[in-house]
Amino acid sequence: MKYLLTLLLFSASRFLFAQSVIKDQAIEYQSQRMVFQQWDQNKFKPGKGFLDTNPYYWLVWGFFDPNYHKTDLRPLSATGPQTQRLALVGSMNTIDNNYKLHSDTLRNTALSQIASQSGLLSDADPLWLLYYSQQLSPVINNSMVTILAGLSPQVSAKLVSEGLYNWYKNELDMLKERIQGARSTDMDRGSRIMAYYRYLKEYRTLAGVWAIRTSAAQSTLDIAAKQQQLQKGTVPVPDWTPQSDIRIANGIIQNANY
Repeated sequence: MKYLLTLLLFSASRFLFAQSVIKDQAIEYQSQRMVFQQWDQNKFKPGKGFLDTNPYYWLVWGFFDPNYHKTDLRPLSATGPQTQRLALVGSMNTIDNNYKLHSDTLRNTALSQIASQSGLLSDADPLWLLYYSQQLSPVINNSMVTILAGLSPQVSAKLVSEGLYNWYKNELDMLKERIQGARSTDMDRGSRIMAYYRYLKEYRTLAGVWAIRTSAAQSTLDIAAKQQQLQKGTVPVPDWTPQSDIRIANGIIQNANY
């Protein structure tokens, strides 16, 4: 019996002092308004009541903040501070992306200009690789072997002894230095190509002069050899017959153009 009374008293004390769940619509509506849900003026509790006679309304809203329900104070409303902040963040991101795009464009433009103007990358120029490197190769790779190639030993010796070889070699070396300077100097690609064009034109003029000098040297050697033959009397004279004159005359008549 004693234990039964103790159990009943304990159960009664728990029932008397236990917390009950309170559901207040005013608090729920206020929580919903301040987060994201619609700012509904009909959900402001307590309401005005019949003929605005609800005293709780006047104690909560009427006397202290009668216009509270007229202004949408939700942070995520169309004009709320959080919405404005997000819109500002979005606009700032757009501006940052535009600045980044502009910076990348400037960077790519600068890199392309550096690539086109840098002397370190001049060897990769397509026009140099396909044309000017081949045309100017005799200048860049000039040597005694390449300069005197195709000439007889007598002509080569004459050109060397008369100083024509040294003159031509010095001209090629000076032109080679100018070509290397144009390739290694930082300049606009168009200016570099025009420099190649001028140097190629100068080389062709110089090569033409060298061809004339070598031809003149060969002619001089041929004339000197014939003079020596005349002096020594070793010039072969073909046997003359009357038929020789006839053959010569017939050849002239056949080759004549009327």
